[in-house]
Amino acid sequence: MRIHGLIFGLLFIAITPAIAQNTTVELQKGAGRLIGGIKNGERVERVIKGEQQVKFVQNTTTIFCDSAWFFRSRNAVEAFGNVRILEGDSITITARQLQYDGNTKQAKLRNNVVFTKLAQAKLYTDFLDYDRIINEARYYNGGKLVDSINTLVSRKGYYDATTNFASFKKDVKVTNPDYTMTSDSMRYNSTTKVIYFVAETDVIDKDTNTFNYQSGIYNTINRTFDSNNGIGRNRNYSVKAKKISVDDIKKISRARGDVVMTSLEENMTIYSQAADTYNNNFAKIYDRAYVAKVTEEGDTLFMTADTLVSIDDVDPAKKRLLAYHNVKIFKRDLQGKADSLEYRSADSTLYFYKNPVLWTDGNQMTADSISMLIERNTISKIFMNVNSFVISKDTSENFNQIKGRKMVADFRAGKLSKVFVNGNGESIYFAIDEKTGILTGMNNVTCSNIIIKFKEGKVNSISFIKLPDGNFIPPHELEEENTRLQDFKWRAEERPLKKDVVKEESQPEAAPAKAELKNLTPDTEKKAPRKRAS
Repeated sequence: MRIHGLIFGLLFIAITPAIAQNTTVELQKGAGRLIGGIKNGERVERVIKGEQQVKFVQNTTTIFCDSAWFFRSRNAVEAFGNVRILEGDSITITARQLQYDGNTKQAKLRNNVVFTKLAQAKLYTDFLDYDRIINEARYYNGGKLVDSINTLVSRKGYYDATTNFASFKKDVKVTNPDYTMTSDSMRYNSTTKVIYFVAETDVIDKDTNTFNYQSGIYNTINRTFDSNNGIGRNRNYSVKAKKISVDDIKKISRARGDVVMTSLEENMTIYSQAADTYNNNFAKIYDRAYVAKVTEEGDTLFMTADTLVSIDDVDPAKKRLLAYHNVKIFKRDLQGKADSLEYRSADSTLYFYKNPVLWTDGNQMTADSISMLIERNTISKIFMNVNSFVISKDTSENFNQIKGRKMVADFRAGKLSKVFVNGNGESIYFAIDEKTGILTGMNNVTCSNIIIKFKEGKVNSISFIKLPDGNFIPPHELEEENTRLQDFKWRAEERPLKKDVVKEESQPEAAPAKAELKNLTPDTEKKAPRKRAS
């Protein structure tokens, strides 16, 4: 008996909570006129409001309506007209029609449905299913969630009223004062105001800048983005990276991992592993950074440096691309090196600073400062200021040299065509017999102004202007110290290859200019003695 009594007691304890939790839908007395009848072969009670609306209660849930069919046998209600559900003190749902199953606690609301979570959000739809057990509302044919900041619209979605998490599917669109976002799938926390991108998402900000993210989050309170595999675009640039973070309040954005910044005006692309942008007009690019600019002839000019800085402005005169420290450039027929560089888009000019040197075909050009004019996406002129020096090596390993205060190099179809020497001109030129290839002597001329014409990258003719003074030295009288102008320095070992400039092997490469480089290898001068006349 004691064992039976113990079992009975345990069973009683186990079922007590279930008894205490009433599952019966109860019609409140005096809440309407009651008419009994049969509907579809089932006993039903028709309830119509009187002075007050019809009222049903189940635990903490209250249902109001203008009229209803009450199926006591299966604990269900079909309600019509000004339907309102109160779930505790935090949830209110209104609609025109309701089907409610008191056993499964499933509510199906139709037409002008408004689901309100107190101090959180409102959900608008014409087709809502609400599960009281898991406290979740779902819609299937279009809905809109609205809170104090955001409006989210989609074809399908659900809202978890316990966690305040919402999930949206199909034709998702989010609008707030700062952004419009569209996607096929998205999640949202109405408490934290954080949007989660779980599928490819397009974003447009109030300044019409556009973004595309594969995944990420946006905090609408702090106005910060953290995204993966993103693409952003403003009026002048597009940016692509593995990770992009944006702080709209501080006006700072950061891109990390395979960063690609493309100028939509300059036909220029910047590659790096890191880029920081401030106020949408000042960008710092670093970590294996380099630039690729396509020229008119279809070639590409590459440039690298420790740090690149892009300055954007509505005033074209203020737009800049700056390169700091260890600047190197590479083009199929042009290479260069300097400590720093500046590109001004207003005048399409590159400025090289601090010990610059350029090589074009077999010619080395140096000066205290060098600038390069780019017209129609191709090199037009090179300006060399103060201590200008051009050196080239002929087939007999002799160094032809031109020196002056200032020089201007003209290019035609991307090739060096002519050099003008302006002030304090000096030249050393070795004469080679074209038939025998034997050295016949050396010309050493001093002249204020000199014009040198080139053909296929080699000196073709030299014109001396304003009383030239010079002499011709035969081969047997040549001394080594007389074959070099003052400040002569051959810097072939510094000439960059493409691999020294282009940091990403995955980028398409132009064919290397091996034929142009073979005469400028560091060991050539040591291995090949100058030919002398016999």
